[in-house]
Amino acid sequence: MIIVTGGAGFIGSNLIAGLNDIGETDILAVDDLKDGKKILNINDLIISDYCDKDDLQFYLNSSSSRDRKKIDIIFHLGACSETTEWDGQFLMRNNYEYSKFLFHWCQDNKVPFIYASSASVYGLGENGFQENKLICEKPINAYAYTKLLFDRYVFNQNRKFLSQVIGLRYFNVYGPRESHKANMVSPAFSFYNQISERNVAKIFKASHGYEDGEHERDFIYVEDCVKVNLWFHKNGNTNTSGIYNVGTGQANSFNSIANEIIRNKGQGEIEYVEMPNHLKNSYQSFTKADLKALRNIGYKEDFYDITTGIKMYYDWLSDKKT
Repeated sequence: MIIVTGGAGFIGSNLIAGLNDIGETDILAVDDLKDGKKILNINDLIISDYCDKDDLQFYLNSSSSRDRKKIDIIFHLGACSETTEWDGQFLMRNNYEYSKFLFHWCQDNKVPFIYASSASVYGLGENGFQENKLICEKPINAYAYTKLLFDRYVFNQNRKFLSQVIGLRYFNVYGPRESHKANMVSPAFSFYNQISERNVAKIFKASHGYEDGEHERDFIYVEDCVKVNLWFHKNGNTNTSGIYNVGTGQANSFNSIANEIIRNKGQGEIEYVEMPNHLKNSYQSFTKADLKALRNIGYKEDFYDITTGIKMYYDWLSDKKT
């Protein structure tokens, strides 16, 4: 059995789709379905069982030793990913303590553990985006801090791992199955909807030394994130354990994302709006993944460029609307 936490979420549901594509169907999806609309992310996928996130610890601790041997790997993608959430107690319990339990359970039972970290740990990015380099890591919100704290808990204690442990620092992911994310959806999804509804994509005006709409991020198509997860699963040994950036290694502007949507749709225009005051001191104006660690460990796959990724996503969204 393969366990995927956050299985009805954005990257989690795409990972299950990727597992299905390679013939894996004995999958336990773990999530919180208070928002029942997330079921739409997995209603076309094949899983063998479902478990609420609050019941997973009981499930794992109560399983017999024979049942435990059936668990091949845990992909831990479940978390509160709201960068605007400031309930620190909630975030520490949900993101940090929950992850610690799963890490220790996997080590105790020699089960590979691949978990979602985040490029948000790099904060404003003034000192670059290199893994395990303290000068680069400066989170500017509570969510990012919980991710960095867990990374350090796992990898800064000179542990000898009993099974593979991989932390993946995702940059700006976009693609299918993200509509449930409300105000945390990607710019690609947001611009697609804005142009469909009002024929205008709204982008922030000049700030932080960038012209209107020219703030740049490393936007990565979700299928590429799935490929990285599956590669580490295939190469599942302790020698690959570590923290790895997952981005394209390229930075693209918000203007370029909007213009790709406009080009594919054949209509639309851009309107520049003021950045809200609450974002001005905590806004990542530029991100770009340093991929040296990922490449050095042996990952050779190319990543979709913006033109290709947006076209694939646009086609998927358009098909869903018909």
